[in-house]
Amino acid sequence: MEDEPKTLLLTLTGKDRPGVTSAMFDVLAAAGVEVLDIEQIVLRRRLLLGILVTAPRDWKKLRDVIERTAAALDMNVEVDRGAGDNRSRRGDRSHITLIGSPLKASAMAAIAGRIADSGANIDRIERLARYPVTAIELHVSGAPADTLRPLLSTEAVRLGIDLAVQRESLHRRGVRLIVMDVDSTLIQGEVIEMIAAHAGQEVEVARVTEAAMRGELDFEESLRERVALLEGVPVSALDEVYDSIALAPGARTMVRTLRRLGYRFAIVSGGFSQITDRLAADLGIHFARANELEIVDGRLTGRIVGEVVDRAGKATALREFAAEVGVPLDAVIAIGDGANDLDMLNEAGLGIAYNAKPMVRDAAQTSVNVPYLDTVLYLLGISREQIEDADADAGIVTPAPVID
Repeated sequence: MEDEPKTLLLTLTGKDRPGVTSAMFDVLAAAGVEVLDIEQIVLRRRLLLGILVTAPRDWKKLRDVIERTAAALDMNVEVDRGAGDNRSRRGDRSHITLIGSPLKASAMAAIAGRIADSGANIDRIERLARYPVTAIELHVSGAPADTLRPLLSTEAVRLGIDLAVQRESLHRRGVRLIVMDVDSTLIQGEVIEMIAAHAGQEVEVARVTEAAMRGELDFEESLRERVALLEGVPVSALDEVYDSIALAPGARTMVRTLRRLGYRFAIVSGGFSQITDRLAADLGIHFARANELEIVDGRLTGRIVGEVVDRAGKATALREFAAEVGVPLDAVIAIGDGANDLDMLNEAGLGIAYNAKPMVRDAAQTSVNVPYLDTVLYLLGISREQIEDADADAGIVTPAPVID
């Protein structure tokens, strides 16, 4: 377009060293140009610096000075004259996070190809983590997130990688609410099966639990059937079960990191409040909702007190917690693995199926299939380096890979 400003794009490459960027900007400052955009990355001590500036009337003279300066720095430079900058269409910007273990070049090629097929453009690529998984974030413009998500999700399943597509918005940078399932999400294993071991009923309870999580049984009916098998278990068994619980790898890291940023947390479980309330207190989680086991004379009666927290109950709890925190549903992240989590996952702005059953994975917006719960941090644009720097400032030593 004729009314677009004439611009110069400087692309500088070479061995990184102190003073390269400042030397180039000294030249630009002397020319009195306006800076429109900058990108700089360093890979294995190789610098790639891109600077977009307004073009002065005597732009060829500036080009000559730039080339002499680059030569003195032993750097390569290209100076291209054109028009306009790289503004994208409003509302058509997305963040696409790729997670692989490993993340192969063939997967990157396939995803980049599908993005191009949609008419979108990759504006920027950043690495968020290199261990225990590789996480890459693409900043994409030119196609709505709702168009990209089904196209790329299908490709990700074929490639065996995890992928999330999120529309760029202020919610991604603001305070958000994280709502998590507990069994096989926040913690490893199923609490009801651990309790059932004290009644000699672990095999039968595990069989019913697995069918319920696949969506083959009504959750409330299956829960009452399983709880009935716990009749007579002493209440002291609950303490033993709690002491034996293992958190999902990365769970503490995720909660610790996001609490520093002001996030709020809730756990919503089809399990039992006698366990979840203690988990919430130990981890610093703000809200908890679960079923309550009836206890009489120091033993479980095989019954539940009050209404069952089922699939619909989880979604209701999510909405209520969001209202209490004062955030819109678009600013809620829900994480779960079973069929009874689906309403909750669909209610949230970002629903994540975490190592989920196939029918849940297929229905959710996003799936994470690596055994590290703190992988969720990468979906929020938080890098492994930022996590470790924050931990180091707090005197916390973070092992690699992160296994909490």
